[in-house]
Amino acid sequence: MDNRFPPKKVPGFCSFRYGLSLLLHCCNVLVTAQRTCLSLTMVAMVNSTDPHGLTNTSTKKLQDNTKATVITAQHEVWVKWAPPLERGRLTSMSLSGLMLGPFIVLLVTGIICDSLGWPMVFYIFGACGCALCLLWFVQFYDDPNNHPCISISEKEYITSSLDHQVSSSRQSLPIKAMLKSLPVWAITLSNFAYSWTKNTMLIYTPTFINSVLHVNIRENGLLSALPYLFAWICGILAGEISDFFLTRNIFSIIAIRKLFTTLGFLLPAIFSACLPYLTSNFHSTVIFLILASATSSFSLGGVLINPLDIAPRYYGFLKAFTSLIGITGALISSTLTGLILNQDPESAWFKVFFLMVAINMISLIFYLVFGKAEIQDWAKEGQHTRF
Repeated sequence: MDNRFPPKKVPGFCSFRYGLSLLLHCCNVLVTAQRTCLSLTMVAMVNSTDPHGLTNTSTKKLQDNTKATVITAQHEVWVKWAPPLERGRLTSMSLSGLMLGPFIVLLVTGIICDSLGWPMVFYIFGACGCALCLLWFVQFYDDPNNHPCISISEKEYITSSLDHQVSSSRQSLPIKAMLKSLPVWAITLSNFAYSWTKNTMLIYTPTFINSVLHVNIRENGLLSALPYLFAWICGILAGEISDFFLTRNIFSIIAIRKLFTTLGFLLPAIFSACLPYLTSNFHSTVIFLILASATSSFSLGGVLINPLDIAPRYYGFLKAFTSLIGITGALISSTLTGLILNQDPESAWFKVFFLMVAINMISLIFYLVFGKAEIQDWAKEGQHTRF
């Protein structure tokens, strides 16, 4: 019997694994909220005569590190909780919170700044984060076998579907083999490019709108939020469609991964390249800004889940490694974009967007050439590759 396929009666959407995905979704919403609200409050701070309205660089870096820790750690959850045929939808559901978070935050932050003052933004989202943290400690367990609330049928379904992929035996990490693996570097470079694009758009969209469209803080919040609503929708669709293609055997796993990676990198590159030429037209600028941010979420059905395909036994470590490189891309992008905007105001946005396009296209080509979806030799059971 093929363990990838569920028994006849398995809890579907109203199950604990989907509840866990929803809980992670909410965690990602609030983790991103702590980071995103700063991008719009910076506009309010700069426009304020209050001496406290200066950008706090150390606060931004601390928030970057906190967000990175949470995002990296949560990938280990799906090693023991995600059946192979549901990886796309479960991970996309949880990670799409990273897109819905900015939408909610940017939408309400402008209103809060205008009505209550920008300091209240941090108090409100901080309180929500504390409440969700308590819920996480109560509800989360590392392994479905140890959870007191999960049904027996769901527990058996998850464990049986992962029998041939996740082993309880402890083996040394094949770090040397990982570092020599071109599929690993294809995923790593793509994570760098994805984080570069998402971080640039996340931090500097309100600044771009403020400098190009010249709207007030409420309108800026609304316009900055819209791209993330559509990014959230695209992220959910990516997971659902990729799993649909897989369960119906329409495409192979590698074809699905490369298809959604291409959509997630090529489309944002095209729309971003058009933005510097559309600044004189309000509606065209808004539409292309939405499309540039939204279409990058197709990567959730592609390269962002690919480590679970090539090395399920070492998924947590491999995802942490690729995410660490992605974090590096995010930090470099925010710093370099700030320098470009400060030193060359006239052609700054042209340079920012075309640098983003170049990085996207280089990483996409590398992934299309070297990306794989089958379990690598060094990640198979019985392989004892050492340092």
